[in-house]
Amino acid sequence: MHQDSLFGAAPAAPSDIHRLFFALLPDEAARERMANAAADIHARHNGGGRLIGAHRYHLTLQFLGDAHEFQAERAHAAQAAAADVVADAFELRLDRAGSFRNRSIPWWLGCEQTPVGLQTLFDRLGVALAKRGVRVEGGHSLTPHVTIVRDAAAALHPPIAVDAIDWWVADFALIHSQLGTRNAYTVLGQWSLAE
Repeated sequence: MHQDSLFGAAPAAPSDIHRLFFALLPDEAARERMANAAADIHARHNGGGRLIGAHRYHLTLQFLGDAHEFQAERAHAAQAAAADVVADAFELRLDRAGSFRNRSIPWWLGCEQTPVGLQTLFDRLGVALAKRGVRVEGGHSLTPHVTIVRDAAAALHPPIAVDAIDWWVADFALIHSQLGTRNAYTVLGQWSLAE
Protein backbone atom coordinates (compact mmCIF):
# COMPACT_ATOMS: atom_id res chain seq x y z
CA MET A 1 0.00 0.00 0.00
CA HIS A 2 1.31 3.47 -0.91
CA GLN A 3 0.27 6.40 1.26
CA ASP A 4 0.08 10.16 1.45
CA SER A 5 0.57 11.39 -2.11
CA LEU A 6 -0.50 15.03 -2.32
CA PHE A 7 -2.07 16.75 -5.35
CA GLY A 8 -1.87 20.49 -4.56
CA ALA A 9 -1.02 22.24 -1.31
CA ALA A 10 -2.15 25.12 0.89
CA PRO A 11 -3.06 25.49 4.57
CA ALA A 12 -6.43 24.16 5.69
CA ALA A 13 -9.23 26.56 6.60
CA PRO A 14 -12.10 25.94 9.05
CA SER A 15 -14.67 26.40 6.27
CA ASP A 16 -13.17 23.66 4.09
CA ILE A 17 -15.12 20.51 3.30
CA HIS A 18 -13.28 17.20 3.75
CA ARG A 19 -14.46 14.44 1.41
CA LEU A 20 -13.48 10.77 1.59
CA PHE A 21 -14.01 8.33 -1.26
CA PHE A 22 -12.54 5.24 -2.89
CA ALA A 23 -11.65 5.65 -6.54
CA LEU A 24 -9.87 4.26 -9.55
CA LEU A 25 -7.03 6.52 -10.73
CA PRO A 26 -6.10 6.26 -14.42
CA ASP A 27 -2.49 5.99 -15.53
CA GLU A 28 -0.96 8.86 -17.50
CA ALA A 29 -1.69 7.32 -20.93
CA ALA A 30 -5.37 6.84 -20.06
CA ARG A 31 -5.53 10.38 -18.60
CA GLU A 32 -4.17 11.81 -21.83
CA ARG A 33 -6.69 9.89 -23.97
CA MET A 34 -9.52 11.04 -21.66
CA ALA A 35 -8.36 14.67 -21.85
CA ASN A 36 -8.24 14.52 -25.66
CA ALA A 37 -11.72 12.99 -25.78
CA ALA A 38 -13.04 15.58 -23.32
CA ALA A 39 -11.64 18.50 -25.35
CA ASP A 40 -13.12 17.07 -28.55
CA ILE A 41 -16.57 16.43 -27.04
CA HIS A 42 -16.60 19.86 -25.39
CA ALA A 43 -15.71 21.61 -28.65
CA ARG A 44 -18.12 19.62 -30.85
CA HIS A 45 -21.12 19.93 -28.53
CA ASN A 46 -20.63 23.56 -27.49
CA GLY A 47 -21.49 22.80 -23.89
CA GLY A 48 -19.96 25.72 -22.03
CA GLY A 49 -18.90 25.00 -18.50
CA ARG A 50 -15.32 24.19 -17.56
CA LEU A 51 -13.18 21.24 -18.47
CA ILE A 52 -11.86 19.32 -15.47
CA GLY A 53 -8.06 19.15 -15.25
CA ALA A 54 -6.80 15.72 -16.30
CA HIS A 55 -4.86 15.43 -13.01
CA ARG A 56 -8.25 15.24 -11.25
CA TYR A 57 -9.72 12.41 -13.34
CA HIS A 58 -10.96 9.49 -11.27
CA LEU A 59 -13.80 6.99 -11.19
CA THR A 60 -15.52 6.93 -7.79
CA LEU A 61 -16.05 3.44 -6.36
CA GLN A 62 -17.53 4.19 -2.95
CA PHE A 63 -18.37 7.65 -1.58
CA LEU A 64 -17.90 7.91 2.18
CA GLY A 65 -19.20 11.47 2.56
CA ASP A 66 -18.30 15.04 3.49
CA ALA A 67 -17.39 16.57 6.85
CA HIS A 68 -16.17 19.92 8.18
CA GLU A 69 -12.97 18.36 9.46
CA PHE A 70 -10.82 15.41 8.47
CA GLN A 71 -12.13 12.22 10.10
CA ALA A 72 -8.93 10.28 10.81
CA GLU A 73 -10.65 7.41 12.64
CA ARG A 74 -13.06 6.87 9.74
CA ALA A 75 -10.20 6.99 7.27
CA HIS A 76 -8.27 4.35 9.26
CA ALA A 77 -11.33 2.06 9.34
CA ALA A 78 -11.75 2.54 5.58
CA GLN A 79 -8.07 1.68 5.02
CA ALA A 80 -8.50 -1.50 7.07
CA ALA A 81 -11.56 -2.42 4.99
CA ALA A 82 -9.65 -1.87 1.74
CA ALA A 83 -6.88 -4.17 2.94
CA ASP A 84 -9.51 -6.94 3.35
CA VAL A 85 -10.59 -6.76 -0.31
CA VAL A 86 -9.44 -9.50 -2.68
CA ALA A 87 -10.30 -8.91 -6.33
CA ASP A 88 -8.73 -9.31 -9.77
CA ALA A 89 -7.36 -6.59 -12.03
CA PHE A 90 -9.56 -5.89 -15.07
CA GLU A 91 -9.91 -3.83 -18.21
CA LEU A 92 -12.30 -0.91 -18.17
CA ARG A 93 -13.53 0.47 -21.49
CA LEU A 94 -14.88 4.03 -21.57
CA ASP A 95 -16.99 4.28 -24.71
CA ARG A 96 -19.84 6.69 -23.89
CA ALA A 97 -20.18 10.36 -22.98
CA GLY A 98 -23.22 11.83 -21.27
CA SER A 99 -24.35 14.06 -18.43
CA PHE A 100 -26.24 13.96 -15.17
CA ARG A 101 -29.34 16.04 -14.63
CA ASN A 102 -28.31 17.96 -11.56
CA ARG A 103 -27.61 21.62 -10.85
CA SER A 104 -24.02 21.67 -12.10
CA ILE A 105 -24.76 19.57 -15.24
CA PRO A 106 -21.56 17.48 -15.13
CA TRP A 107 -20.52 15.75 -18.34
CA TRP A 108 -18.82 12.38 -18.04
CA LEU A 109 -17.09 9.53 -19.83
CA GLY A 110 -18.57 6.16 -18.95
CA CYS A 111 -19.11 2.65 -20.18
CA GLU A 112 -22.01 1.13 -22.03
CA GLN A 113 -21.45 -2.11 -20.11
CA THR A 114 -20.03 -2.28 -16.59
CA PRO A 115 -17.16 -4.80 -16.57
CA VAL A 116 -17.65 -7.79 -14.28
CA GLY A 117 -14.34 -6.96 -12.58
CA LEU A 118 -15.51 -3.44 -11.71
CA GLN A 119 -18.83 -4.65 -10.32
CA THR A 120 -17.01 -7.32 -8.27
CA LEU A 121 -14.59 -4.76 -6.81
CA PHE A 122 -17.45 -2.39 -5.99
CA ASP A 123 -19.43 -5.17 -4.28
CA ARG A 124 -16.49 -6.57 -2.30
CA LEU A 125 -15.37 -3.14 -1.15
CA GLY A 126 -18.93 -2.37 -0.05
CA VAL A 127 -19.07 -5.58 2.01
CA ALA A 128 -15.65 -4.90 3.56
CA LEU A 129 -16.68 -1.36 4.53
CA ALA A 130 -19.92 -2.62 6.09
CA LYS A 131 -18.02 -5.22 8.12
CA ARG A 132 -15.73 -2.47 9.46
CA GLY A 133 -18.70 -0.24 10.29
CA VAL A 134 -17.88 2.40 7.65
CA ARG A 135 -21.06 3.96 6.30
CA VAL A 136 -21.27 4.62 2.56
CA GLU A 137 -23.23 7.56 1.15
CA GLY A 138 -24.71 8.08 -2.29
CA GLY A 139 -26.51 4.79 -2.77
CA HIS A 140 -25.57 1.18 -3.16
CA SER A 141 -25.45 0.94 -6.94
CA LEU A 142 -22.59 1.67 -9.30
CA THR A 143 -22.78 4.23 -12.12
CA PRO A 144 -19.24 4.16 -13.53
CA HIS A 145 -18.16 7.55 -14.84
CA VAL A 146 -15.24 9.99 -14.99
CA THR A 147 -16.36 13.63 -14.80
CA ILE A 148 -14.83 15.72 -17.60
CA VAL A 149 -16.88 18.99 -17.53
CA ARG A 150 -18.59 20.89 -14.71
CA ASP A 151 -21.28 23.57 -14.94
CA ALA A 152 -22.16 22.85 -18.56
CA ALA A 153 -24.73 25.15 -20.15
CA ALA A 154 -26.77 22.20 -21.42
CA ALA A 155 -27.10 18.47 -20.88
CA LEU A 156 -25.33 15.98 -23.13
CA HIS A 157 -28.40 13.81 -23.56
CA PRO A 158 -28.89 11.15 -24.75
CA PRO A 159 -25.39 9.71 -24.20
CA ILE A 160 -23.20 9.55 -27.29
CA ALA A 161 -20.70 6.94 -28.43
CA VAL A 162 -17.01 7.93 -28.26
CA ASP A 163 -13.84 6.22 -29.46
CA ALA A 164 -13.09 3.57 -26.85
CA ILE A 165 -10.53 4.35 -24.17
CA ASP A 166 -9.23 1.09 -22.68
CA TRP A 167 -7.86 1.40 -19.17
CA TRP A 168 -6.16 -1.47 -17.32
CA VAL A 169 -7.22 -1.22 -13.67
CA ALA A 170 -4.59 -2.76 -11.39
CA ASP A 171 -5.35 -0.96 -8.10
CA PHE A 172 -7.77 1.29 -6.25
CA ALA A 173 -7.23 4.18 -3.85
CA LEU A 174 -8.71 6.00 -0.86
CA ILE A 175 -8.80 9.74 -1.54
CA HIS A 176 -9.14 12.68 0.84
CA SER A 177 -10.40 15.67 -1.13
CA GLN A 178 -10.21 19.01 0.63
CA LEU A 179 -12.59 21.52 -0.95
CA GLY A 180 -12.17 25.22 -0.18
CA THR A 181 -8.92 27.13 0.17
CA ARG A 182 -6.86 24.12 -0.77
CA ASN A 183 -8.79 22.13 -3.42
CA ALA A 184 -6.34 19.24 -3.23
CA TYR A 185 -6.56 15.46 -3.46
CA THR A 186 -4.47 13.38 -1.10
CA VAL A 187 -4.11 9.64 -1.74
CA LEU A 188 -4.39 8.05 1.72
CA GLY A 189 -3.72 4.53 0.46
CA GLN A 190 -3.56 2.45 -2.69
CA TRP A 191 -4.26 -1.30 -2.88
CA SER A 192 -3.23 -3.64 -5.68
CA LEU A 193 -5.59 -6.01 -7.45
CA ALA A 194 -4.50 -9.55 -8.34
CA GLU A 195 -2.96 -9.76 -11.83
